[in-house]
Amino acid sequence: MPMKLYHFPPAPNPAKVLAYIREKGLDDIELVLVDFFNQEQTSPAHLARSPRGTVPVLELDDGTCLTESLPIIEYLEEQFPNPWMIGRTPLERAQVRSRERYIEMNILSRVIRLVHATRSPLGLPPNPGVAASEQARLPEALSHVNAMVGTGPFVCGAQPTIADCTLLAALNFARFGQIELAAEYAHLQEWFDQFALRHLQT
Repeated sequence: MPMKLYHFPPAPNPAKVLAYIREKGLDDIELVLVDFFNQEQTSPAHLARSPRGTVPVLELDDGTCLTESLPIIEYLEEQFPNPWMIGRTPLERAQVRSRERYIEMNILSRVIRLVHATRSPLGLPPNPGVAASEQARLPEALSHVNAMVGTGPFVCGAQPTIADCTLLAALNFARFGQIELAAEYAHLQEWFDQFALRHLQT
C-alpha cells in the first residue's frame, strides 16, 4: 500500500508539504483531499488519523499516521535523501532550518493571521486591528527574504530547499486571500515566477 498524504489546498501547511513532494518527485505518494468546506476533517475516519482534525497527515504503508508539516517533511527527507532539500552537512542543515524558521515565523504565520482577519476561508469574522498589525510587520521580513533570493536564485542558494516550500505556502495563501505580496519585491517576484508557479496545482 503506498503512502498517502491527506491535504486541503490552499491551506498553507499542506501546501508546504505538497511543494516538497513535487520538488522531490515523490510521485508514488497518493494525494487524498480532505474537504474542509464539507467538514470532512471532523469525520471519524479523519479524526482517527489526526485527533485534532488537522492536515497534512502522512499515512505510512503500515497505517502509522504522522501529523505536522515539518516532521512529515523531515521523515520523508530521511527516507528519500536525494535530491537533498534540508542539507548534506550539519552546517548546511542548520542554515536551511534557520531560514525556513525565519520565513515560518515572520512571513507564513503573519500571512495566515492576515488572511483570516480579512477574508477567512473558515468564515472567521474580519478583524481590522489584527489585519493592520500584520500588514505593517510584513514588509521588513519580505525585504529580508527578497535579498536572500536575490543572491540565490533560491532562498538558500543554488538549490531549492524546505525554506522555498514554506515561502511558497505563504505567498500562495496570500494570493488565495487576495493579498499580493511578491509584486513589490523584484527578486521575490522573479523567484515566484520561476519556481513557485509550477507547484500551484491542486
